[in-house]
Amino acid sequence: MSGRKGGKKKPLKQPKKQAKEMDEEDKAFKQKQKEEQKTLEELKAKAAGKGPLATGGIKKSDKK
Repeated sequence: MSGRKGGKKKPLKQPKKQAKEMDEEDKAFKQKQKEEQKTLEELKAKAAGKGPLATGGIKKSDKK
């Protein structure tokens, strides 16, 4: 018997990625995204309290 010749081989371990430093543009972009997310959440909460926005649809006539 010859040990472990067949089957899957284990993949080589990848080196851990270094935490890259954020420059000012990245920080500003992240901050802007957070603010936009916050405003979206506020709008969703505001809209949830009201009824349906478009009440149009197909109108039925009561003619007989």
